[in-house]
Amino acid sequence: MSASDEPRRVHFQSPEYLVERLDAVADLFDTDRTDLLVEAIREYLEETADSETFQELVATKYYDDQLEFETVKQLVGTETAQRLRLLKADLQDEPLDLAAPEDIDVYDGDATAVDTAADDDR
Repeated sequence: MSASDEPRRVHFQSPEYLVERLDAVADLFDTDRTDLLVEAIREYLEETADSETFQELVATKYYDDQLEFETVKQLVGTETAQRLRLLKADLQDEPLDLAAPEDIDVYDGDATAVDTAADDDR
């Protein structure tokens, strides 16, 4: 068991009817309230972390330096956090000033010239 898996006591208040329902479900499954709560929290966090909206929010806040990398790892997992770190580094880099290659015909001879002067009259 790693240090992060060690049990930690948490105290919170809940409406009485929820506790009564939770206890009834625990009795039904022959388990205890804590096990049900831990499982419910785990499932909620996994669902939330997989949500595209949630991941976009995490990415936005990370790119805006509102979240630290370690927090991002906790929120979306190591793999996604690493991908966000690489994208953030890429976004912060200056674009490469490269000239178009002269020895390759990118358009395979099908390029069409556009008169941009006509667009200036709008």
